[in-house]
Amino acid sequence: MSAQKPASWTYAEEFVPEGDVTEAARRRGAELGATPVGTGAGAALRLLAAAVGAQSVIEIGTGAGTSGLWLLEGMHSDGVLTTIDVEAEHGRAAKRAYAEAGVPHQRTRVITGPALEVLPRMTDAAYDMVVIDADKASYPDYVAHAIRLLRSGGVLALDNMLWHDKVADPAVRDADTVTLRDLGKALRDDDRLIVTLLPVGDGVLAAVKR
Repeated sequence: MSAQKPASWTYAEEFVPEGDVTEAARRRGAELGATPVGTGAGAALRLLAAAVGAQSVIEIGTGAGTSGLWLLEGMHSDGVLTTIDVEAEHGRAAKRAYAEAGVPHQRTRVITGPALEVLPRMTDAAYDMVVIDADKASYPDYVAHAIRLLRSGGVLALDNMLWHDKVADPAVRDADTVTLRDLGKALRDDDRLIVTLLPVGDGVLAAVKR
C-alpha cells in the first residue's frame, strides 16, 4: 500500500478552486467558530449532489453557508436546500452568503433549531441527499434520521469522519473520536448502504442508500 505524499494531498485538496463568495463565507464561518468544510470536501459534496441529480437536500449544520454554496452548485437548477442549525447567527450568515452568490431565495430553507427536533417532522424517503456536519456526539442519531429520509439511490455524506487524524489512531479514545470511529465501521457494514471514506478535508464518508 502506497502512502499519499503531502504535496499530492495538498494539490488534490486545492485542485478545484473556491469562488470568492464561498471564500468569504469560509472566513465568516471561522470568525463565528463554525469551522467550514475544507475545499476538497466542498468539491466532493458538489460532485455527489451533481451525480445524484439532487433536487431535495437536507444539511445538518449550516455554519456560515460554505458547504451549502458547494451543494447548491451541484444540485439541480431548481433544487431546494433545507439547512438546519441551532445557532441563529449561523443562519443569518448563510443567508448572506446565498444572497451574495445570487441564489434565488426559494432555493433555500434555513431552519434555526435543534436538528433532532426538526428531522422527525420531515417526510420519509423524500430526499436525494443528506449532509451531516454538526455536533459529533449526535452523529449516530442524525444518521438514523438520514437513512429514513433518503430515497433509494440517495446519498448520505458525513464530514469530519477522520477527525483531525484521530480516527485512524486506535490509541485515541476520547468520546467524539470513538463515536466517529464506531459509526464509520457500523455504516461500512450496514447492508442498506454502499459506503466509501474519502480522504478529503477532514474526511468525508459517502454512502448510497440501496
